Amino acid sequence: MAAENERVGDCSDEMEAVEEEESRQIDSKKILNFSNLFAAAELMDKLQTLPAPVKRRIKALKKLQLEATNVEAKFFEEVHDLECKYHKLYSPLYEQRFKVLTGAYEPNDEECQWPSDDEEELSKDLDNKAKIEEKKEETQAEPDVPVKGIPDFWLTVFKNVGPLSEMVQEHDEPILKHLVDIKTIFIEKPMGFVLEFHFESNEYFTNTVLTKEYDMKCVPDEDDPFSFEGPEIYKCRGCTISWNKGKNVTLKTVKKKQKHKSRGLVRMVTKTVQAESFFNFFSPPAVPDDINEDDVDEDLRNVLTTDFEIGHYLRERIVPRAVLYFTGEGLQDEDFDDEEEEEDEDEDDDEDEDSDNKDNSKIVNDKNCKQQ
Repeated sequence: MAAENERVGDCSDEMEAVEEEESRQIDSKKILNFSNLFAAAELMDKLQTLPAPVKRRIKALKKLQLEATNVEAKFFEEVHDLECKYHKLYSPLYEQRFKVLTGAYEPNDEECQWPSDDEEELSKDLDNKAKIEEKKEETQAEPDVPVKGIPDFWLTVFKNVGPLSEMVQEHDEPILKHLVDIKTIFIEKPMGFVLEFHFESNEYFTNTVLTKEYDMKCVPDEDDPFSFEGPEIYKCRGCTISWNKGKNVTLKTVKKKQKHKSRGLVRMVTKTVQAESFFNFFSPPAVPDDINEDDVDEDLRNVLTTDFEIGHYLRERIVPRAVLYFTGEGLQDEDFDDEEEEEDEDEDDDEDEDSDNKDNSKIVNDKNCKQQ
């Protein structure tokens, strides 16, 4: 019994130690936040103490900064116009890619010439294996199964890319096998773009194209003009998917116990609820036009932010460089960036620890001085 009490005591001590450590971490974050606020408040106090003529000149500089921000907005508008112009030059290349992927076009030998390290390393092995294969073909003349285009191209791309793979569920994969192309349609005025997901005939829905539209703005906010960093997505619209009966993967049925309040009887109720699926991407939450951005619920804002990031990611990287994400080459640079960020975070943590140690040593020295 005593041993059990000791174990319980040890566990409670460990729990208290963990809680104390967590509370220290929370307190340190609060201290950092308060320190930033104090720094900002201190800076404001300094600005208030400046002579009136200096304050007046600062206002003039801010007005110049606002004019520069408006010029920057026009610059980004012209960049978008250039994107629309050059997209017309990319379109024939994307169309040729589509034909190769679907097997509508077979590239010739000249079009397939591309240096590959793997091919150079394996060239000798292939020559040796060729003779062995010829002998096998003589003894076993089995016809090869023809492969059309590049099977599961877009599904493979989705599974290779982290943000997209998190959206794709196991029940989505058989449907995404029928995805044959993703196109970006640029809209000049008002600024925006449309993502078109083209599907071959399948048993899941009757649509041949699923669309996601994004509206963009390139105007500095009147209330906070200096936060402007270029065009941003502020609204999106999906489309209606015409699911065949029993094939809607965005819904699932669950059984739930329901108890009668007065009689106390319990019965099983079947409910239809939303299921996790990539195809929820085409049903984004709607936000009223007249609602202020600050009044949007935080959870809803997070969902929309993620949606906007995915849309931008598909437009900027996935669609233009699809083959590199299929082979995995497009992921290498992103992994390198993540490692750099992690290294920077580690360095920041080390610096924080060093500064904490210095601060702690200073406190100890101060205490020793007072005691003396």
